[in-house]
Amino acid sequence: WDATLNFDAQTIAATAKLTVHYTTPKLRLDVKHLAVRSVHCSLMDDSKEEAEAEAVYKFEPLTKEHLGQCMEITLPTGSEECVVTIVYETSKDLCSAAQWLPPEQTAGRVYPYFFTQCQAIHARSLVPCQDCPGVKITYTASVTVPSWATCLMSALSTGSESSLDERGVGRTIFRFEQTVPVPAYLIAVVVGDLESRRISSRCCIWSEPSVVEAAAFEFSQTEEFLQIAESLTLPYKWGRYDVLCLPSSFPYGGMENPCLTFVTPTLLAGDKSLASVIAHEIAHSWTGNLVTNKTWEHFWLNEGWTVWLELFDFRAIGGWESLKESVAQVPENYSRLVPTLGDDDPDEAYSSVPYEKGFCLLHCLEKRVGKERFGHFAKAYLDRFKFVTCTSEEFRAFVNEYFKGEPLIESFDWDTWLYKGGMPIEDPGFDRSLTNSAEDLANAWMTYDANEIDVPDVSISTWSTGLVLCFLDTLLSNLDAKEKSLSVSTIAEMEGMYRMSSSGNSEILLRWCKLCIKSEYKQIFL
Repeated sequence: WDATLNFDAQTIAATAKLTVHYTTPKLRLDVKHLAVRSVHCSLMDDSKEEAEAEAVYKFEPLTKEHLGQCMEITLPTGSEECVVTIVYETSKDLCSAAQWLPPEQTAGRVYPYFFTQCQAIHARSLVPCQDCPGVKITYTASVTVPSWATCLMSALSTGSESSLDERGVGRTIFRFEQTVPVPAYLIAVVVGDLESRRISSRCCIWSEPSVVEAAAFEFSQTEEFLQIAESLTLPYKWGRYDVLCLPSSFPYGGMENPCLTFVTPTLLAGDKSLASVIAHEIAHSWTGNLVTNKTWEHFWLNEGWTVWLELFDFRAIGGWESLKESVAQVPENYSRLVPTLGDDDPDEAYSSVPYEKGFCLLHCLEKRVGKERFGHFAKAYLDRFKFVTCTSEEFRAFVNEYFKGEPLIESFDWDTWLYKGGMPIEDPGFDRSLTNSAEDLANAWMTYDANEIDVPDVSISTWSTGLVLCFLDTLLSNLDAKEKSLSVSTIAEMEGMYRMSSSGNSEILLRWCKLCIKSEYKQIFL
């Protein structure tokens, strides 16, 4: 892939060269608002590319905006391998994978910024491809950017070089290679005024110059998390694990792009209390990136396994409550672990269901065979499906084969778990003993609010973030159940004791703001 970014026009002029192995002379690609300039094919002879010939191609009509169009290219006959070269340009306003930020939306406010987000099916607006997780590719790339900019990709750097363009303007060409097969949704590009800080021999933290020190402090445990994940899974296959802290316009907590995880700056709490997000994205290096759901209908195999690898007790309990909310809000079809998507937009089906219900399924399997045996099974599963894809039925067959003759596994109700909507049919039985203190404190504040005597005298200064969130979530849940809010005086009393308005932790601050808004506590806005 050879691409040149134009920040003024907010477009990318690119050439995609696809090496195609085929048995039928038709190549069908996903494209979305790409201005295709030319298409050529060249045969491969003894691994060498022969002369190009112009190819015949056509586009099927656009029927659904999120799908874009099918581009069909006629390939040369009499061969099983060729190189297809497509010269094209992305759209300024309709490239759904791209975000072009003006300087005002960056931390430095001097240079513009560019990043991509291809999950679930937005890669087709960036490059002609087979934009489904069931197709994995390796790739090389060269990206030309202004001389002030640094380019990073979800791949390993193979160097850079500076030069002048035809107008004498300075530019830099960055080169990359991804040797591990990846689906198109894991292609990622970022261009901006970036610096890095080295955490270990395989981990760097990247961000804008004014943010990079804070990010390096916040995510200093990255190498430690990576080693823990390796001990639970397989050796790390991707070479590097760098973290990029983006501007606040990045719309997700994190994105598991191989070699370069994207994270939001709202994780910069100042005390590493939100670094668990990095643990989740690291886990994706195995569950999602190495072993990938074959279609988006099996998304739970990516996310349920990743939640299982996080191994946080509070995460499991909080996730159960989040699952209840999602099941109550989404259509029944989307509350199934394996929904029927057809040609619907996968983004429309997004909720906590694949994360939390998927985790519950794995947790219930684990309870049947024991933690140690299930840990061995997890490694076997990752080893069996590494570099390829998996469906729910393939996973089911692998479980049944691995635990063949195990009565508790043979009686597992797969059909209900996978294909019925609603909450799980089995209570996962999470250990709630660790959350008792948080739930008790929430109840104590409810009691105080009712009679204004006996202010809860409990310090939470030594509590973990998970415990504080459990306290606030319980309080919000109790208030919602009773359709009431805390009095302004109670909120003021809590603020005096806990100083949550000044918390640097965005998850704590979000819940505190919800409580204040419910109570019309106007001081929160001062």
